[in-house]
Order: sequence, then C-alpha cells, then structure tokens
Amino acid sequence: MAFWRSFAIFEGFEAEAVAMLDSMAMSRRWVASESIFQRGDDGDYIVVVTEGRIKLSLLTASGRELTLRYAEAGDILGELSLLDGAPRSADATAAAATEALILMRHDFERLQTRFPQTATSLIRYLVQRLRDTTDQLESIALFEIEARLARFLLLTIRQYFGDDLPDHPQLRLDLSQTELAGVLGASRPKVNRAIVALEEIGAITRAGPVLTCDLEQLALIAEPGAA
Repeated sequence: MAFWRSFAIFEGFEAEAVAMLDSMAMSRRWVASESIFQRGDDGDYIVVVTEGRIKLSLLTASGRELTLRYAEAGDILGELSLLDGAPRSADATAAAATEALILMRHDFERLQTRFPQTATSLIRYLVQRLRDTTDQLESIALFEIEARLARFLLLTIRQYFGDDLPDHPQLRLDLSQTELAGVLGASRPKVNRAIVALEEIGAITRAGPVLTCDLEQLALIAEPGAA
C-alpha cells in the first residue's frame, strides 16, 4: 500500500484500487544502454522504476540528442501514453542496469472502469506534470545556467523530500556533468562553471556525488530578479 501511494499518480487511490494495481504489476529488467521504448511506439504500458536510471530523450532533425529528464527509483514514465492511448512522445533508454514494474494499459483501463473515482488523482497528477514542464521550459528559455542549475536542484529536492524540507538537505546526484548538461540545455563546460559558482557562494557543498544544499542561497539564485 505505502509503495504504490508513494507515487503521486496513485496517492489518492483507495485501498481496493491499490490492491488491484499491485496484482496487475509485472517485473521487468533492462541492462545499461538497452532501449525500453522509442518515440512513436505504441503507449501500451507504464513503467514504475524500482532500481536504476532511465534516460528520456528526443533526437532532433539535425541528429542531436536532447535529454528531457532522467527517471530513477521512485519515478514513473510512459503515463501520458497510458492515459490517452497516443504513441510514445520520447525515447526511453536504460542509463544503468534498471528494474521496474510494468502496468499494461488494458489492465489500467479495467481498473479505472471498476474505480472511476481514481480520475481525480489522475487529473491532479497531470496538472502538476504540466506545471513542472512549464517551469523546465521557462528555465531553459529565460534563465542563465546558474539559475537553471539552482532551479533543477530545488525541484529535485522537493521531489525527494516533499514538504518536510530540512534546512540543509543532502542530495545524491548520480548524473554525470554531461548528463546534467543535457537536462539543462547547456554545454558540459558551462555546467561545470555553474557548479563551481554555486560552490563559491556557499549554495552547495560537494562531497563526491553528494551535495549539501543551502535552500535560501539556491532560491536567491533560482529567482535572480526576486531579491
């Protein structure tokens, strides 16, 4: 029960709906670099990541790969195609050895028919996804790289800790600088300079892949015009 409700899309489901959800899930594994699905594929299942990391990306007309985001343990992907039946809108590739649970669309539709009240949770989830996407696009279009990095860190911290934020949260960032550059829409050297800049002003402290974050400093950098 707690596992399924830890995902925002399912947190409002009643106990009987969660039990049915659990009975429908199937385990899957992928090795690093293995394709999970490609843009244009049928969106006939949802992926609930339990271990590893999955890259979501697009290939531009010029052949350049644009990284949209990384899904890690505790994330889900493919949910939009699951709900509307449309083809996949991006490529999904295992960035590391990955384990997940699969929910088929025809099973999920059966659950929705039996428990129509789950629609409220789904709508709430989709609205939040739209807002997150808007924030990401705004960051890339309007903000300097330091602000983009600060906004990314704040968003990741909120996703991990929820409303119970410590004063100086620690965040394990397993993305390489090249992967982070893809997420932020910048070059690797610019991302490296941004990390150093945030360190110099005390917004972050690095100890290997673990960042200790100063939320107040990150918020000031994330919204440079708000001060």
